[in-house]
Amino acid sequence: MTSRSTYHHGDLRQAVLTAALDVIAAEGPAALSLRDLARRAGVSHAAPAHHFKDRTGLLTALATQGYGLLADALAAAPDLRERGVRYVRFAVEHPAHFQVMFQPELLRTDDPDLLAAKERASAGLRTGVAELRDVPDARAAGIAAWSLAHGFATLLLTHNVRDALGDRDPEEYFRTLAGLLFTGRLPPGEGE
Repeated sequence: MTSRSTYHHGDLRQAVLTAALDVIAAEGPAALSLRDLARRAGVSHAAPAHHFKDRTGLLTALATQGYGLLADALAAAPDLRERGVRYVRFAVEHPAHFQVMFQPELLRTDDPDLLAAKERASAGLRTGVAELRDVPDARAAGIAAWSLAHGFATLLLTHNVRDALGDRDPEEYFRTLAGLLFTGRLPPGEGE
């Protein structure tokens, strides 16, 4: 738990965000309340409202933070397949952000910071698609790539592909799936 003195040092906003991530990871976004987060941060129940206004503002801040982290992860990838791997890795490393980011009904979807962070992450995916050759419809290819990465990440987080994966590394398995989608072939050594 964060102490009251932490608030006086000016990091209440991050303390509340961190506490919110813990709650979401354990219980989901529906369990989130500003009053509970204030208690966890060791501050008055009104203090989080100063930074976030309300629960929607807090969730919007988490989604904005998540899109920024995702954009950073995607920017470091050399190609579309690796952008997909980074997307999956992001979901595994930041499951609470991932849960919130793609639920627009929880967010202020017109928030300028959220829109900028989403655009930055989207640009990272579009860059990967733009590098593909002989793609007749880049927009459809982008949606296909995003669907594959997002779907696989969701299945992974909900433990729905545990049996299919067995002992295989999820990132390597994703590389195989991406190869099937974009080349129609398994990578060398796969499926033999």
